[in-house]
Amino acid sequence: MKYILSALTGIFLLLATGALAQDDSATVELAPDMQMGQADAPVTVIEYASYTCPHCARFHEEVFPLLKSEYIDTGKVLFIHREIFFDRFGLWAAMLARCGDGTRYFGMNDLIYGTQRDWLGSREPQEVVANLRKMGILAGLEADQITACLEDRELAQSLIAAFQTHADADGIDSTPTFIIDGEKYPNMAWADMKAIIEEKLAAKAQ
Repeated sequence: MKYILSALTGIFLLLATGALAQDDSATVELAPDMQMGQADAPVTVIEYASYTCPHCARFHEEVFPLLKSEYIDTGKVLFIHREIFFDRFGLWAAMLARCGDGTRYFGMNDLIYGTQRDWLGSREPQEVVANLRKMGILAGLEADQITACLEDRELAQSLIAAFQTHADADGIDSTPTFIIDGEKYPNMAWADMKAIIEEKLAAKAQ
């Protein structure tokens, strides 16, 4: 446990101080977008969110299930989740969510956001790491697999590179922020998001 915590802290410190960013950016492969829904859906919703953001957790508990059932599952919306990192704990959670072949990603999302207060706890690093490991086991990952993911420097580098690239391009300074068919919106109630999506769908149908 101490070795994992040391590795995680070292990765975050390198990222925070820009040491990793000093490498040739052309050699850094951006972490791929995590998508849900049909690739050819008429409307695309991109969410920029942090795993440690309470408003993001509320969105995923209250609004996302409605978005999924009414628009994603029906082929009307392609949903893309992009991680934003305000602290090391959010980065660690993203490394866990990306662990494996990616098939558990959105299930891990639900678990991470749904138990945010529990796994963050007192925000003591060793406690957070232990809680993340428990979540990984609960999600069906093996202990050794979790350790490898949490110590994966290349994964951390690709995540932070994707965060910096996408957030800079879209001017993201708060979470959650949504890009709906190219237009940026702040956090909103379900009724407001639904109205925007319906407007976009109507425009595409003309």
